[in-house]
Amino acid sequence: MLPIARPCGSLPCMSGGYFHDILILLIIAVAVLALFLRLRLPPILGYLTIGALVGPYGLGWIDDSEHTRNLAEFGVVLLLFTIGLEFSLSLLLRMKTAVLGLGGLQVLVTTLITMAIALQQSLPMNVAIVLGGVVAMSSTALVVGQLSEQGELHTRHGRNAVGILLFQDIIVIPFLILVSTLSGTGGDEPGAAMGIAMGKGLLALVLILGTGRWLLRPLLRGVARFRSAELFTLTTLLVALGAAWITHELGLSLALGAFLAGMMLGETEFRHQLDAEIRPFRSVLLGLFFITIGMLLNLGGLLDIWPWVLLLLVVLVFGKLVVITGFCRVFGWDPSVSLRTGLVLAHGGEFGFAILTLALGTGLIPAHVGQVVLAALLLSMAIAPMAIRFNGPLTQWLLPGGSRLDQKSRQELITITSREMQNHVILCGYGRVGQNIAGLLRKAGVPYTGLDLDPAGVRDAIQAGEPVNYGDAANLGLLQAAGLERAAAVVVSVEDFSTALKILHRVRQTMPDIPVLVRTADRSGMDQLRAAGATKIIPETIESSLLLASNLLQILEVPTSHIDEAMAEFHDNPASTGSSGQVNSP
Repeated sequence: MLPIARPCGSLPCMSGGYFHDILILLIIAVAVLALFLRLRLPPILGYLTIGALVGPYGLGWIDDSEHTRNLAEFGVVLLLFTIGLEFSLSLLLRMKTAVLGLGGLQVLVTTLITMAIALQQSLPMNVAIVLGGVVAMSSTALVVGQLSEQGELHTRHGRNAVGILLFQDIIVIPFLILVSTLSGTGGDEPGAAMGIAMGKGLLALVLILGTGRWLLRPLLRGVARFRSAELFTLTTLLVALGAAWITHELGLSLALGAFLAGMMLGETEFRHQLDAEIRPFRSVLLGLFFITIGMLLNLGGLLDIWPWVLLLLVVLVFGKLVVITGFCRVFGWDPSVSLRTGLVLAHGGEFGFAILTLALGTGLIPAHVGQVVLAALLLSMAIAPMAIRFNGPLTQWLLPGGSRLDQKSRQELITITSREMQNHVILCGYGRVGQNIAGLLRKAGVPYTGLDLDPAGVRDAIQAGEPVNYGDAANLGLLQAAGLERAAAVVVSVEDFSTALKILHRVRQTMPDIPVLVRTADRSGMDQLRAAGATKIIPETIESSLLLASNLLQILEVPTSHIDEAMAEFHDNPASTGSSGQVNSP
């Protein structure tokens, strides 16, 4: 919790050193970030550099104050809230294999390997266990933020990475309890303490999801009626921080509550608006968070411990890369997806810092060991943005034949299942919308084939006898294997806008005249899709509102010809409805 500022005369106390620190941070941040953006380097790397330069171990311009750390923690809270918006409860249930399978095994095996290395260095068992938990964590803030910017959050390796990260974010609570117990500051035995933590987690889940279902949805609908951006923004912050407060009061992490709230609200019609309102706060506070992480690095002390830091850095990065890649292969993912998942997660994370900081504060880990681990974690996070950004080219370089071989086998399978089809429809995306379209095509006797990247969804469709294949619809080779040259039309129903745009470009490369219908969440990006050659663009939220308006006009006994004319005018020129969104009917 942030302390309440007490007045100093007519001005708050912030007019002293605290304000001075913030001003220095802003000046340095603007200069360094401008340089990093000019060099096309990730902003997160700039934030870490700023912290190392101006922190107490660098130039000493700013102290690592509790005020700054508490404010920065809100950035992680808001990040987890927006992650929850992207990964709703239904999607999370479909990702249970990645969360429980990949995530659980990655944390378990990484912890055991780290423990073995620590015991080999004659460190006590309790220290080895804690170090295992520290090394097992990766940075949710870094990975999700950058994958989202790159349009890779809903790719196969992106979903695998997020599934593993979600398990790490959950398991950090038992690790924190274990640190308190091992250091003698906890009153319960480890097993009992973890059982209590799991019980509290279930209670938080019931409280937040129940409150959201029966209270928050009506609340947001009521707030939306006021058409006030300020009120909606304040309500969004209240929801995110309120859920975080609930889990914090239960002895769990602030971030867990924010994630549960976002996951619950991800099922509502306000998902995109909530994300738009919270993103500016999230970006700024996350930057402050990474600055505080950079402040922890003791640059002067690195000269004495650099061989150990370098050794631990190599073991951490390559060890996690091998473990994560290996388990992805065990779970049936192809070599390229497995390696890309490993590349984006082969580093340390903010929750590892949380475990390490608590262990250092209670004296469980010796200070000299803590500095080696801290420096290795920071350096791994410094190089991680480059690995995440170039995970695709790195995979092609490391596996020059693996991805081509996998793509060739998928093409052959799709060709076999689609070779008899003529004048069929290719469904790019077989989620909720794609399945509904398939049902209507089936009833109308129109042949179709589908491409989707959700392994569980594709498996269920195949078991039900549906002509659906696993594959990336943005790959021109797979589209051609699905019979693009013989198809009557293409329907793009994927959720991710950048993926939809990429599919549209691929189709137009080969078939400039084939009808392509694109489903989009709202009006944003319609001009880009139209310019890329979409025959028809169907904004999901707008179409549902038009259906409702059409039925309303029929009830009001407006002539059918006028209704049809108004609907046609809206489709041709949506902007003509004005800012209120009301149809200009005759």
